[in-house]
Amino acid sequence: MRIRREKRDRILEGGGDAYPAGAPRTHTLAEVGETWGHLETGEETQDVVSVTGRVMFVRNTGKLAFAALQEGIGTRLQIMLSLAEVGQEALDAWKHDVDLGDHVAVTGRVIRSRRGELSVMATEWSMASKALRPLPVLHKELSEEARVRQRYADLVVRQEARDMVRLRAAIVRAIRETLHAQDYIEIETPILQLVHGGAAARPFETHMNAFDQGMSLRIALELPLKKAVVGGVDRVYEMGRLFRNEGVDSTHSPEFTSLEAYQAWGDQFTMAELIRDIHLAAADVAGTRQVTTSAGEVDLDGEWRWLPFYDGLSDAVGETIDVGTPLERLREIADAKGVQLDPAWGADKAAMELVAELVEPTCVQPTFICDYPAIAQPLARPHREKPGLIEAWDLFIGGVERGTAFSELIDPVIQREVLEDQARRAAAGDDEAMPLDEDFLRALEFGAPPMGGLGLGVDRLIMLFTGAGIRETILFPHLKPEG
Repeated sequence: MRIRREKRDRILEGGGDAYPAGAPRTHTLAEVGETWGHLETGEETQDVVSVTGRVMFVRNTGKLAFAALQEGIGTRLQIMLSLAEVGQEALDAWKHDVDLGDHVAVTGRVIRSRRGELSVMATEWSMASKALRPLPVLHKELSEEARVRQRYADLVVRQEARDMVRLRAAIVRAIRETLHAQDYIEIETPILQLVHGGAAARPFETHMNAFDQGMSLRIALELPLKKAVVGGVDRVYEMGRLFRNEGVDSTHSPEFTSLEAYQAWGDQFTMAELIRDIHLAAADVAGTRQVTTSAGEVDLDGEWRWLPFYDGLSDAVGETIDVGTPLERLREIADAKGVQLDPAWGADKAAMELVAELVEPTCVQPTFICDYPAIAQPLARPHREKPGLIEAWDLFIGGVERGTAFSELIDPVIQREVLEDQARRAAAGDDEAMPLDEDFLRALEFGAPPMGGLGLGVDRLIMLFTGAGIRETILFPHLKPEG
């Protein structure tokens, strides 16, 4: 870094500019490849272009210098500087001033070298931005910590990082196109909320000075979107950031991207069709519907199974378990299976923990675990055929939850009772219980149509098709401070 700073100072002292406001460019590197890619080995043209890029490779000889420029997120092109074309002063300046990582501007003729490289034979060059910090060593793999902490450097040197950016953007675009094709309208809802709700999660707390009011960052998109449905926006969605003040691991981040969609006159089965459409659209972008996961090979074209909650638990433990199974028996089963249960849990919560440990990891092929006990989703409607259960499902692929949906609870009287129970849980110390949201209840009292709702973690969708952890799929994930 000391040597690079000296080079910067020398450029400035000589009347040059190490950081000009711009540089001449007539073509991108990709456009040069598209326009002159047909040239044969050794073929030269008189076509002059001006290109820019970051220096990723340099080889200097006596009268000739070679460099590879990189532009954008991956396009590369060779440039050549010869004594005969640029003159001694410009060639010497190149050799003395240019390092890997610098941005340069080069003007010259387009040729195909004798070794078959499409190239620009320079007639002049200039510094566009002097890099004071060296790039990571290109032939030595970066550690995961270095990749995520210095993503800007990771993007420069690692093709896989650049591919992740492209794939994520393409999948997000495919999600939107799928929803728009089905007449969904995208809206934006507040990130700062007086009352957080829509999920069982611990919020981040902040303060709004203008109102002298405590606020929360949203943990879900659900309640404002359902208010929009009440108002007549029959098919609505939002894709945005959520914030949950909880743990960090390979599948969880405190800040992540979620999709939520709501459809008037829909239900959990309507939402199941929608999430399948979204996964297949993403698979087509990724180039395959056969996906390799840590749990095994997944065929998205195959059957998407429906597995009732208590049926799955019964199969896992080898006896019939249902909504009336006593807590004592569930504790005995948990002890036998090595599953730890909190002493404060009731039977429904104990059953959910048993399913999480014994059933969910076995759902390799797409599986809708459905017909949950009521405690699982306070905003889902009671099951129309099975007392004590709700119309809700969680989608598991490769043993990992990928999304959730339910037939929405629209009865404001029952919803108030449920939220009052949640408020009591919160008052008793449950950090994840939902507070009472009077404005949401008021909206329901104006009359909400029957509807289905869907929630999908976009980051986990990307993880499914890349096999990467969540810190790789999020461009700039949250990390502990350095030092």
